[in-house]
Amino acid sequence: MTTTTHAANAAGDRRSSKPKRSDAAKREHRTGWAFMAPFAILFALVFILPIFWAIYSSFFRQVAEGGGAYGGGKLVNKFVGLQNFQYVVTSATFWSGIGRVLLYTLIQVPVMIIAALVLAMLLDSYIVKRVTVFRLGYFLPYAIPGIVASIIWVFLYNGQISPIVKGLAAIGVNVDFFAKNIVIGSMANITTWTFTGYNMLIFLAALQAIPHDLYEAARIDGANGLQIAWHIKLPNVRAAALLAMLLSIVGTIQLFNEPEIMSVSDPSISKSFTPMMMALYTSRGTLTPSGDGPASAIAIVMALIAGVLAALYALAERKVNEQ
Repeated sequence: MTTTTHAANAAGDRRSSKPKRSDAAKREHRTGWAFMAPFAILFALVFILPIFWAIYSSFFRQVAEGGGAYGGGKLVNKFVGLQNFQYVVTSATFWSGIGRVLLYTLIQVPVMIIAALVLAMLLDSYIVKRVTVFRLGYFLPYAIPGIVASIIWVFLYNGQISPIVKGLAAIGVNVDFFAKNIVIGSMANITTWTFTGYNMLIFLAALQAIPHDLYEAARIDGANGLQIAWHIKLPNVRAAALLAMLLSIVGTIQLFNEPEIMSVSDPSISKSFTPMMMALYTSRGTLTPSGDGPASAIAIVMALIAGVLAALYALAERKVNEQ
């Protein structure tokens, strides 16, 4: 009993000795929450709430009820459990879209990452004198909205009005940028033109964070510019390369603007060309089964794929940092 009393008294002493926050600290705390509240509310409304709504709606599907033997009736949302997800994972159309996206990724991402790295290393070298001008010039395409960039390139791909197509035809090179075996490359070119400058900034930031003492030590040892680039710069941008690769791969999963705009000039690009197009036109009722339920299931499956890629990135980054 005495031991318990002493323990209680000791706990009370610790609580009483705990420093209390002043009124100024409390006001500062409340002010911080007040400043964060608008962002938190908007984040919940435009990001968190739609995610929960998509998950909820993915368990429902629109079905017709009533109308008798001659059809008709009204559409109602019916709980179907995992049927929408079963439709997605067993849909040949969905996996064909995934295949196109993977092919697009294999073409576009390596070209863009290599181009961004080369540009960053050029800007970080002594070759380029006016770095700010070139850095801004390379980054400007990223400032153009994706829809606008796609419209510009569709104009440049159009064989009847494109100065590029007409110029190539004048020297005997006939190119159809909408041909079946070229169209994915045409889309990849639009994305590469848009995002190379953005990824270049990621690499340039990593290069400029390298201590210059390493360069001076390498020059004292007799290393030339190429050896410094290969043995010092490249190893120190591995983490940046992994980040750029992750952002690029996750971005390609959401491929939508380029095929959607190009489909206006190329009817062979179907409404299910990519999973994101398939989700949009499923929600609009153009594809069957239609409605928000199947469309939400497509989006959730794509989000899970993106999550797997993010996990692989985290694993790869940890292994690189351990070396």
